[in-house]
Amino acid sequence: MAGKQFWLGPVRSGVTVTFWADTDVIHLLIAGARIKSVRSHLSVADLAALMRQGGRPAGPPPLPPAEQGEAVEVDRTVNRAGSVSLGQHLVLAAEILGGRRVGVRIEAATLSFFDLDTRQLLRTRPNPLAPADISRLRGVRPAGPPPQPATGPVPVQRRASNSGVVMVVGQKVALGRTHAGKTVTIEVTDTDLTIHTDAGPRTVRRTNDQPVRSIKAHRPRKIASAVATTGPAPADDGIAHDFA
Repeated sequence: MAGKQFWLGPVRSGVTVTFWADTDVIHLLIAGARIKSVRSHLSVADLAALMRQGGRPAGPPPLPPAEQGEAVEVDRTVNRAGSVSLGQHLVLAAEILGGRRVGVRIEAATLSFFDLDTRQLLRTRPNPLAPADISRLRGVRPAGPPPQPATGPVPVQRRASNSGVVMVVGQKVALGRTHAGKTVTIEVTDTDLTIHTDAGPRTVRRTNDQPVRSIKAHRPRKIASAVATTGPAPADDGIAHDFA
């Protein structure tokens, strides 16, 4: 349409599509239902040309613009660096969310990233978007209920060092040399760390309020990828190190 292709998937092959278009946004509809919305590439002259080619005056947009200050939502996939694209802005969500499809609730001052299935709050960031930017976002819709933070512990995995020490949320926990090299599951709450080992669970009090940044334990390197180096041996500080 007007020199641009719009992807709808092979399952919709042969279906008639109606375009609602202005210079800001294009909505694609099938049987009156909005399928997707994209930023418009059309000028006033393009719209006039479409009218001459059989276009007709459009009614109200299928997705009314949000009132000033009203929350809206979009769905985005977080890239490998932990960021999402919102119009002309690349906004950091969290590196730990890389590759994950999330919802973004957009309010006047904040962006709330949440799980699409449970509406669990994942991260909150400042909102860099102007009202005009928000109205032109692809796939924008009226917001649902505010996402809520998780209330249970966050399970993570850590691999003990050669001296039986694990590091989680910036805190070292000594498990003993009998656990050297083992991977353990740790449940993290605001106040405690519960480490599950072969000998049973062990709970220690947290000493800081750092957020969880990594869920999975780092995999040990394979022998084939190791590189020999020369120099003094590293100090055994209780934490597993990689050298290359």
